[in-house]
Amino acid sequence: MGRHCCVRAEVYGALLFGYAFRPDEVRVVTENGALAARLKLLFGRLFGFDFDQRAGRPDVGKHTLVLSDRGKLAALFETFGYGGSPDVALHLNNAVLENDCCAAAFLRGAFLTGGSVTDPEKKYHLELGTPRAHVGRETITLLREMDFAPSLTARAGHTVLYLKASEQIEDFLTTVGASQAALALMETTVEKDLRNRINRKVNCETANLSKTVEAAMRQTEAIRRLRESPLWETLPAPLRETADMRLAHPEEPLAELCALFDPPLGRSGLNHRLRRLRELAEDR
Repeated sequence: MGRHCCVRAEVYGALLFGYAFRPDEVRVVTENGALAARLKLLFGRLFGFDFDQRAGRPDVGKHTLVLSDRGKLAALFETFGYGGSPDVALHLNNAVLENDCCAAAFLRGAFLTGGSVTDPEKKYHLELGTPRAHVGRETITLLREMDFAPSLTARAGHTVLYLKASEQIEDFLTTVGASQAALALMETTVEKDLRNRINRKVNCETANLSKTVEAAMRQTEAIRRLRESPLWETLPAPLRETADMRLAHPEEPLAELCALFDPPLGRSGLNHRLRRLRELAEDR
């Protein structure tokens, strides 16, 4: 579970990004049974008491943890430096996050109750959502101090912080202790990059092949027109040789066609001859 200060910071993050954090009630609603069990253990270690209610809804997959006992609530808010203030949770108490390890633990708690990651096969997107606007903005400051570059938006009454760069998401997951998830994301990123490179190469080769075929078709069509015209008999021998070679090998790219001549032609020389044949066909 880590050091006492980190346990406090993780619970703090979980509550600030949870459902309700008020002087009269603390409530966390989650679909993750493991998270509900973890919060129970953290509460026991930090405060020495449990939630007042722990209800599970197997039919909808939700777990609700509620703390409403006034004595327990007073101890909880005192632990986080709020005392009996009615303005609890309006601002982030940075005294709870004074150590680097505590900042990471706070983000872990925030992510467990208010975070999500989109399937990286679809897109790169990690977000943290809280119903407390000031907490959201101050958490952005914390993230920037930790070299993250989050963006901010509002959605359905929540302040949402999000990361969209795969490297940033990997670093965040590593920071909060989800190293296996970070490694899985890295593997997915590498696989996607490899597929994209292969697709780009295939598309490029396909485009080049299409251009080669189209050019060869234009050349053979021009040569056929020349052969049907009186001009054919007056062509110099090199041009007639080139025309016959292209007609005999209509699908060969220039590099392979050059090698069929005896002696082999250079690419520029063959290009010049083919261009001259097309010009003559167009001028006839």
